[in-house]
Amino acid sequence: MTSDTETPASRLVIDAVRAALADVSTSTDSPIAVAFSGGLDSTTLLDAAVRCAGQPRVIALHVHHGLSPNADAWAAHCHAFARGLGVRFVSRQVDVVREGGESLEAAARDARYRALDALCEEQGATTLWLAHHADDQAETVLLQLLRGAGVAGLAAMAPQRADGLSVPRVRPLLHVLKAQLEHYAHQRDLRWIDDESNADTRYARNALRHDVLPALAVHFPGFRDALARTASHAASAQRLLDDLARIDLQSAAHPDDENALMSSAVLMLDDKRAINLLRYWMRVLGLQAASTARIGEILRQLRDAAASRDGHALRIDHAGQCLRVYRDSMFWETGDSADPADLDNGASSPRAASRLDWNGESVWRLPQWRGTFVFSPVTDDDTDTAGSVSEATLRLSPLTARSRAGGERVRISANGPSRTLKNLFQEQGVPGWKRDVPLLFSGETLLFVPLIGINRACERPGSETGPRWRIAWQPDLVIA
Repeated sequence: MTSDTETPASRLVIDAVRAALADVSTSTDSPIAVAFSGGLDSTTLLDAAVRCAGQPRVIALHVHHGLSPNADAWAAHCHAFARGLGVRFVSRQVDVVREGGESLEAAARDARYRALDALCEEQGATTLWLAHHADDQAETVLLQLLRGAGVAGLAAMAPQRADGLSVPRVRPLLHVLKAQLEHYAHQRDLRWIDDESNADTRYARNALRHDVLPALAVHFPGFRDALARTASHAASAQRLLDDLARIDLQSAAHPDDENALMSSAVLMLDDKRAINLLRYWMRVLGLQAASTARIGEILRQLRDAAASRDGHALRIDHAGQCLRVYRDSMFWETGDSADPADLDNGASSPRAASRLDWNGESVWRLPQWRGTFVFSPVTDDDTDTAGSVSEATLRLSPLTARSRAGGERVRISANGPSRTLKNLFQEQGVPGWKRDVPLLFSGETLLFVPLIGINRACERPGSETGPRWRIAWQPDLVIA
């Protein structure tokens, strides 16, 4: 269909897509991925993208959630439609897993975006186009208002977003009304599918769409534009808050760890500014956004721990991560806050001992500690043998991996005194929750301590000559 037969509504769609295309890249061959569900919105976007960018440059990406009995038919429809346009079509099926009190909508959205990001990477797509429109934006702002969201929530959906954590996302149709998309689709004689779940008003967004927005349209005809302005104002305010957070992040950044903050610097800020920094820091690290209550609890525990001078009292779990504080460093670790054995504080959780008659093995797997001892020979051109042990010592007696019992001592230098593991761990800055490591014994003599090194007192007379080996402890996470 030629442009001179297009209606104003149809031209508006094309102009919006052309404007987005001009902003994507100066490269004429950078692939553009379109999230294609098969509904009216994404069908219109895909058709317009092909008309503006050309068939070779567009990829249609479909995510099969499996939540509807019609999901297989939808995937087949999308494949056929994309084939009719002459564009590449890629589909991926996902399992929607709800965690905690997460809603089905939120879980499905998270699974969809993870799949779309992965598909973009596989296909070499440099940008992901989403078919959200002005009505979607109005619904989002209202939902956020009703949930008591802050400035970031009220900013709703950005026309473009590139945070470095995923493929840049573009919403070319964000200023186009749903009715204008319908007009375009009818004029182009497009065919699309209708998701039956969109009529289920048990979902908050559907309730707004079917019960609230029609009433608003009667009494406040310009509400969509007004809500779009609200989102724009909120986005501007959020940018200023982010600018402030970047300044605070530079001041609070830990000098020895780019992913950590100095807790003392955070606590020098007032509550509102500290919360703003914590939110920004978590976003920079790619962590899931936390609720106001959770962020407030983090700050409260930080202040309580500082007042009691007990950073180990901090226990905040969030979305599979745990916030830790050790000395003046605060950082996030994968996993929850359940502490393993901490003998320095009187706790004990011994694990089953393991024995090995060492005969040149390079690895010794210890499932109960979720890690592996790695043995590597010292080469002839390696002049630094201080961190190694003689092969004769390794073969002298069976090796045993045991839990700490308390009171163990190690001599880390040949002529130095023996010292307790507690003192050595403290000197090395090893937090209490990382001290649950297997101790490696040769017979009844302590040979090696992960994070500390070889016990020089274990060397037998005459072991200075002959082959030598280095020992390392590799947790599963590192080996993977």
